[in-house]
Amino acid sequence: MNPNEARERLSEVRREVSKAVVGQDAAVSGLLVALLCHGHVLMEGVPGVAKTLLVRSFAQALAVDSKRVQFTPDLMPGDLTGSMVVEGGDLTFRQGPVFTNLLLADEINRTPPKTQSALLEAMEEGQVSVDGVTRPLPTPFLVAATQNPVEYEGTYPLPEAQLDRFLLKVVLPIPERSGEVEILQRHAAGFDPRDLTAAGLTAVAGPDDVLAARRGVADVRVDPDVVGYVVDVARATRELPSLELGVSPRGATALLRVARAWAWLSGREFVTPDDVKTLAPATLTHRLGLRPEAELEGVDAGQVLRTALDSVPVPR
Repeated sequence: MNPNEARERLSEVRREVSKAVVGQDAAVSGLLVALLCHGHVLMEGVPGVAKTLLVRSFAQALAVDSKRVQFTPDLMPGDLTGSMVVEGGDLTFRQGPVFTNLLLADEINRTPPKTQSALLEAMEEGQVSVDGVTRPLPTPFLVAATQNPVEYEGTYPLPEAQLDRFLLKVVLPIPERSGEVEILQRHAAGFDPRDLTAAGLTAVAGPDDVLAARRGVADVRVDPDVVGYVVDVARATRELPSLELGVSPRGATALLRVARAWAWLSGREFVTPDDVKTLAPATLTHRLGLRPEAELEGVDAGQVLRTALDSVPVPR
């Protein structure tokens, strides 16, 4: 598979998903970037902004296997990874829903931290361990987790260690008026979100395209000045008085990875500082820890990151 052909097919995924979802192009781009970087995406938005529909549409456009888990307060780790069961008098392993290409972890912050943490090995290592046996997950593998804003009742904030495992965090806003009008017009015309095929959504790419695209991303050049720029942005966050937790070296590495994927999707063989600035909010904001006094003053992590970005000279 030629990487350039794969890029053309993956670019069509946005158009295909838009047949079912209105006005969430940034989230679709985030899913594509994460898929090319072996990463995972945390999607935040109030109920009803099509988080679940977006992931289902994305999986159908890519012709990959997908499964959905509704996270609830009584969900157990084995409900995700699978467990040993007795069949015909013998102990056998029954796979959990994590054995798929695209796992939709719906409302991940409605389940306690113990079950949230059950995803860590799968997200980081692409495998799960049950009863002392390590079992690899399919390739490609991506966790798309949705969460409601943390101030909503019945939610548990994700632990910092798990937040750091998400390559990107994208916020799905309520659409503008024109977008909302289009949504209602589609429903008035008979659109059924449970039947994506009837909406005309078809597979335009596949797993082979993802693997070819990953080879293309690996060939994207990164100038030493751009590497230094990424490092300086990360270090700038560690010096801001409103933060008690700045961007770690892992966060800086993540920013470099997504910038390369974005450059490749944009048809370039090199990374620019603009690629870094474009992807920085989705890559770094959820990795920042505000001091309590800054939160009381109404400061948010996005504002702090913009301050850090503005303080770092952009290489030419």
